[in-house]
Amino acid sequence: MQGLRVTVGTQTEESAVLVLRQGQSLINGHDRGEPVQLPTDMGERDCIGGLASGGHPNPIKNSFGIQGAGVDLGFALEGQSLRKELQTQGDSCFIPDACFDEVEDVGGSPSEDSIDKVPSVGQSQPSAQPLGQEMTTFPGSPSEGSSTPASPVPAVQSLMANKKELLRRNSSSDKPTKTKQRLTKKAASSANLFRIKDPSLSPGPLSARRTNYNQERHSVKMFLRGRPITMYIPSTFLNYDDLRMEQPSEKLQLDWVYGYRGRDCRSNLYVLASGELVYFIACVVVLYHVQNRTQRHYLNHTDCVRCLAVHPDKVRVASGQMAGVDKDGKPLQPFVHIWDSSTLLPLQKIGLGSFERGVGSLAFSTADEGMYLCVVDESNEHMLSIWDCSRANKLAEIKSTNESVLTVEFNPQDSSNIITTGKSHVYFWTWSGGSLTKKQGIFGKYKKPKFIQCFVFDTNSDVLTGDSEGNILTWARVAADIRTLGKGAKETYQISKQTRAHEGSIFSLCLCRDGTVLSGGGKDRRVVQWSPSLALLQEVEIPEQFGAVRTIAEGDGGELLVGTTRNALLRGSFTDGFRPIIQGHTDELWGLGTHPSRDLFVTCGHDKQLCMWDGGEHTLAWSVTLEETGLCADFHPSGKVVTVGLNSGRLQGGLERDEARTGHSSFITHLDWSKDGKFIMSNSGDYEILYWDVAGGCKLLRNRFENKDREWASYTCVLGFHVFGVWPVGSDGTDINSLCRSHNERVVAVADDFCKVHLFQYPCAKPKAPSHEYGGHGSHVTNVRFTHNDGYLISMGGKDTSIFQWRVLGGSLPRSRSLSSASVSSQDAGAST
Repeated sequence: MQGLRVTVGTQTEESAVLVLRQGQSLINGHDRGEPVQLPTDMGERDCIGGLASGGHPNPIKNSFGIQGAGVDLGFALEGQSLRKELQTQGDSCFIPDACFDEVEDVGGSPSEDSIDKVPSVGQSQPSAQPLGQEMTTFPGSPSEGSSTPASPVPAVQSLMANKKELLRRNSSSDKPTKTKQRLTKKAASSANLFRIKDPSLSPGPLSARRTNYNQERHSVKMFLRGRPITMYIPSTFLNYDDLRMEQPSEKLQLDWVYGYRGRDCRSNLYVLASGELVYFIACVVVLYHVQNRTQRHYLNHTDCVRCLAVHPDKVRVASGQMAGVDKDGKPLQPFVHIWDSSTLLPLQKIGLGSFERGVGSLAFSTADEGMYLCVVDESNEHMLSIWDCSRANKLAEIKSTNESVLTVEFNPQDSSNIITTGKSHVYFWTWSGGSLTKKQGIFGKYKKPKFIQCFVFDTNSDVLTGDSEGNILTWARVAADIRTLGKGAKETYQISKQTRAHEGSIFSLCLCRDGTVLSGGGKDRRVVQWSPSLALLQEVEIPEQFGAVRTIAEGDGGELLVGTTRNALLRGSFTDGFRPIIQGHTDELWGLGTHPSRDLFVTCGHDKQLCMWDGGEHTLAWSVTLEETGLCADFHPSGKVVTVGLNSGRLQGGLERDEARTGHSSFITHLDWSKDGKFIMSNSGDYEILYWDVAGGCKLLRNRFENKDREWASYTCVLGFHVFGVWPVGSDGTDINSLCRSHNERVVAVADDFCKVHLFQYPCAKPKAPSHEYGGHGSHVTNVRFTHNDGYLISMGGKDTSIFQWRVLGGSLPRSRSLSSASVSSQDAGAST
């Protein structure tokens, strides 16, 4: 009889420990009996001694309860540490294959037979045949006839005392992520996370409990958070050991990005010399040509972009990002990229290791043709630094203030003069050599606002600021009053004029080419044009559905471009009004469904908006407001009805909710229909795989073995034999949020918790399978779906509210018929040079 080695792991806080403990007997998360009182004199020798002598182990209570005559190994095991402990003590411990058959599998409900065979209190345990000479041992274990080995339980307890938790990244695009320490070594090897089992090795009396699970003689077992999940190998896999996992021939190319980050960022919309608009969302800087309806993408950032600046030549762009953490929990250092917008190639990488938390504001100098770049980071002191753009050298640095800094700019006539504004301050900086000195603006008789949110230099080089009181303040340099203050008096910056402009905050000021000034209001949503002397010329109000004005840019021929707080970009004029050219969601996204026969898809999320998108035209077709938060959505097979799952558990749409069925011991996360429409496969939050007979009244099928050859119309369940290879080693069970098999059943796309989209070969039925990996999202990727002809893949970020449309290239997949066939990314540009 072939034996299996005992190994111990520290995969998560929920990993089971092989210890003696009292409590309820639990099988598959269900109570299977009355409390069992173990004898107080029962020692670890009862189990270990019995095994070493060739007999059957006595009952042991572990974290999953008493498992009859077997030992429950419902956790991923790490053998090296324990082996060293045991060899040091000269001991060995063995657990036969039969014990693995007795592990209660969370992949499905137990059979009726297995429930009946769980011994109750006081019931004697079934006798087992001696294992005798067929038992194998660890290398270096005592030979037959040696004394009974001591217990390894103290060694197990010692290892578990030092366990650590794995860090799961769930990056937020809104706030810096606190760094947590992660294990330097994976808590479980691939051999322990995924285990192939031959049921024929189990002794008769023990295997009888699981006979309905082991009729095919082979299954694959994986562990998530210490729980075993058994998946049966389909009959079509005649030579499973010969199955090879390779990267698919298909690849992804970013085709279109839906959305704009206006809800919490400023000065993030500019017009380039090429006529393209440049803005950002998630980790992507988008270059959008409105007339040609094409997008290009700069993809060299590793976390969310927070600010932009355009060089005076209107070709070079500087973009700064947040810090964030990588997959292993290590902090990523924020930096600034200066790059060429015509080639999408980086020119300089500035500040790596110099900035803390992220980059908040950027500005190129103007008087010297953009030789310098000023940067303010997101540290507590909001460090202000000046850099040589051509050499990436830091020329000066100083702590600016502990208050929020919202904007920074060079004086267009004098690069030695810099201005910053933010919470309750306006600072006028003087740069000389390697030093920076500041003077605070004096409000004098005027009320000091809570925030100074924006400013511009007018045609006279005077400073105009917009504040949270709705006023435009004109600042002037006042010579030193030597007569009053004496020879030590210095010049000051004071308010020379106050203009009432808006009700509520002013979020944006823009100096036009004709010398007029544009202001954008928050509460009143107005865009107002002012003469150089700040006389009101004309105004227009932005529709309420788009939110407040966040930023304003001047286009060609009197055209204006407006970014809003509800993540929309508008195009228009004072006479013709404004219409949206880019729209997006405003809160975390989860629901995604694709049309069965057209390039349409629907999305929903925490903003209670259900949106229909046209993937061919790259536009928002329509949107409606839901009653509650939408968490999932899909089309009827006819394509005429959309149904949305709400946060309360209700459905909204054209279908009525049917009678609820119970079977899972946790919430349901994913489900798929069989091709004949008679069966459903479902996953749950506690990693169960269950099957349902819909034609038979939606009855739970307890024999999972009989469903191993069933064909599924779709494959979105994250747990199953055909896709278990997508899970990373050491996963805590939450690393995969969504997956989707292509309609031609060649590839499977995966959305993970580390801001990445993966493309795997399908079926993906071996551990540590290789994949193509794609970045761009700045938060956990919540969902992925292929369009009807597999020409596109749609992915959604969570908190970054971004929607990416990827073109599927290569293989036998059909090429898409996108209107924006000229779409290019920075990665493509780099590969072609």
